[in-house]
Amino acid sequence: MQKKIIFFSLLILSVSCFAQNTSTNLNSAEILQAMKKLNTVGSVLYVAAHPDDENTRLLAYLANERKFRTGYLSLTRGDGGQNLIGKEQGELLGLIRTQELLAARRVDGAEQFFTRANDFGFSKNPEETFSIWNKDSILADVVYTIRKFKPDVIICRFPTTGEGGHGHHTASAILALEAYDAAADPKRFPEQLKYVEVWQAKRIFWNTFNFGTTNTTAPNQLKIDVGVYNNLLGNGYGEIAAESRSMHKSQGFGSAKQRGSIVEYFKLLKGDSVKSDLFDGISSQWNRFNGTDKLQKQINSTIATFNPSLPAKSVTPLIAIYNTLKLIEQKGSFNYWKQLKLKEVEQLLLSCSGLWLETFANDYMAIPGQAMNMTTQILCRSNATVKINGLSFLNQSDTVTAFTTKENELYTFKHKEKLNSNLNYSNPYWLNLPHSIGLYAVHNPLLIGLPENISNTTILYDLNIQDLNLRVQRPVVYKYTDPVKGEIYRPIEVLPPATIAISDKVFIFTNEASKTIQLTVKANQANVIGRLNIVTEYGWIVQVVKPDFKLVNKGDEITIDISISKLPSARNSELNAQLLIEGIVYNKSISRIEYDHIPYQFILSDAKANLVSIDLKKTEQTIAYIPGAGDDVPACLKQIGYNVIMLTDELLASEDLSKYKTIVTGIRAYNTNDRLQVYYTKLMDYVKQGGNLIVQYNTNSRVGPVVAKIGPYPFTVSRERVTNENAEVRFKGDSLYVLNYPNKITSRDFEGWVQERGIYFATELDPQYQTVFSMNDPNEKPNEGSLIIAQYGKGNFVYTGLAFFRELPAGVPGAYRLFVNLLSLPPHQ
Repeated sequence: MQKKIIFFSLLILSVSCFAQNTSTNLNSAEILQAMKKLNTVGSVLYVAAHPDDENTRLLAYLANERKFRTGYLSLTRGDGGQNLIGKEQGELLGLIRTQELLAARRVDGAEQFFTRANDFGFSKNPEETFSIWNKDSILADVVYTIRKFKPDVIICRFPTTGEGGHGHHTASAILALEAYDAAADPKRFPEQLKYVEVWQAKRIFWNTFNFGTTNTTAPNQLKIDVGVYNNLLGNGYGEIAAESRSMHKSQGFGSAKQRGSIVEYFKLLKGDSVKSDLFDGISSQWNRFNGTDKLQKQINSTIATFNPSLPAKSVTPLIAIYNTLKLIEQKGSFNYWKQLKLKEVEQLLLSCSGLWLETFANDYMAIPGQAMNMTTQILCRSNATVKINGLSFLNQSDTVTAFTTKENELYTFKHKEKLNSNLNYSNPYWLNLPHSIGLYAVHNPLLIGLPENISNTTILYDLNIQDLNLRVQRPVVYKYTDPVKGEIYRPIEVLPPATIAISDKVFIFTNEASKTIQLTVKANQANVIGRLNIVTEYGWIVQVVKPDFKLVNKGDEITIDISISKLPSARNSELNAQLLIEGIVYNKSISRIEYDHIPYQFILSDAKANLVSIDLKKTEQTIAYIPGAGDDVPACLKQIGYNVIMLTDELLASEDLSKYKTIVTGIRAYNTNDRLQVYYTKLMDYVKQGGNLIVQYNTNSRVGPVVAKIGPYPFTVSRERVTNENAEVRFKGDSLYVLNYPNKITSRDFEGWVQERGIYFATELDPQYQTVFSMNDPNEKPNEGSLIIAQYGKGNFVYTGLAFFRELPAGVPGAYRLFVNLLSLPPHQ
């Protein structure tokens, strides 16, 4: 029983730790909305595969109009998707999309959960998906979420029959349907029963859809109008949904607000039949439990007598509700709802009493074993009787003398506390351990499903509102004032005393016998004295010029040069950097994410880089690059000795392009740069006069339409792709120039590719285009659109959907060799 209580506390905190960093008091409309929600004891869990799969309109309606506890279970964090706002890929993109989901939930009122599944990229069928995810592991996570969330109704976004298009989509429905039964079976995943109980949802639906040419709705399906208007919130659910969905900025999902009637359709998959509503025959009021008549009357009376001008008058009846609820003892799911509603009443009491509670540190960085300086501010903006009994900083001390607040008088306390030397770094919990391509490693079962870390730097406020004792826990935060943006909050970061930045993740060695690289050591505290050590495998010789360092001030940095030489026998290896500080080894690098629409984020990872030796020949030394949505291809080309000139709009307009033998466009350049339409003629003239123009993939969809002409002859950018990174690549002709100069391309050059072969292949080709490769995923017809080349005048035009933007940063030798060949295409006489 003890572990179940501990688990429930984690569940309550799981909505979003950072969303509660500030003392966010509700306004009167929100207070009344929350009071009305006290009467609802029903829940709905929505299940899909990725961030942005969720139906935000339906979530907003269920959470706010029907006032159900509403959750969205996204099987993945979206790590394998595209990024329209920056260069982040993989884990960094997954962290961005996690926070975008949490931002969306703060708008629509639902809660967010995940499984351990890693989004490994586009999958064409559920069989492939399950072979990579390990189906049983992800099924266990879905069952776990159902058992802890206890939904009355489960809703799938996608069907099990494939109309959702993506293998992950279909897999999410298959898992939801299996978990519907498995969650109620004590023989399935019995190890979970130490923390949760079996749970049988009443029914499971598919929320059918009409996407483009795929219409799965039908007149005989259950229909609900979710387009109603909420007077308290001042919005209809189509408007709230648009604000929520627009938080998925990395995916380009800015949405227009819809107003008026909007009908959602549902097909029953399992469970009791329905006639008119998702909850037909299911009581979602307190009358589903015995002995709650008094509680319901108290809630109804509190709602009826609420005075929006004087919310503090509701403090006394809310305390009565709290005490009545606490006295009721029942078995089964009642205790689940009891604990949840006690937390809701607590939040209402804090809001109605106008109580502001906040503790902020003087720095966002915290080091285990070091002191943290904090300021606590307490303010009661009403005449409610509030007594502060004490404060526990970081769960260690209680130093504040008890006092009773006075209306609108701000109380400020300064405190200094030494952090525990064993305090965990505040790294995303699912990234603390090495993981497979399909599954994150999380050893603590109580963390599985949580959207983000629970703060390990907290303050406990022990207080009385009238005679009711509450113990309110809040994270310590950091805040500052930006001259443009105003007051900004950011989470506390628990970090090692120093971190290491390596200039690149992969170092490519071609014909060089040695290379000098730079590492930067940054102090996260004052007076850091240490030594840098480098560890590699046999065949690589490393010399650190000046390994010892002393950083006096916090934030100081030192750049250390390292010379690396490879012996002829050297194999591809890994470089590991370590700092020896006061006898302790630290080996962390930090990657930061800063966007205005989400809180500051970072990832701590091992400070390492790959050392890759490639048999590579190249010709030209200078190329031009037109930036697109963001990629690391220019940095990779610099690694192998190219001088890369970034062609801005200004340079495109003014430069004589004939000075460049080759121009490359970044990924999705034609989706993100409207000016490329203006420069179309200039670019085509460049090719005509003997230039070599290489266009990397663009999308052609609602999110990323191609608005400009791209090539000299017609072709269509399709959604066709080859997702199997090991798919056979068949050459259209061994004698093709691009396959022979300056590097001889063979099937070995397609070994070791990551995530996929390519995306957004070319189709409907003009006869002037020459195809180079044929490839396909299992059980599909051959596709020849991964790389097309056309002679135009004296020059060459290339379009490629091959995933160079992934392969080059990953250090794939064959990708470098092929890309250099594209850069080296000669002019025609």
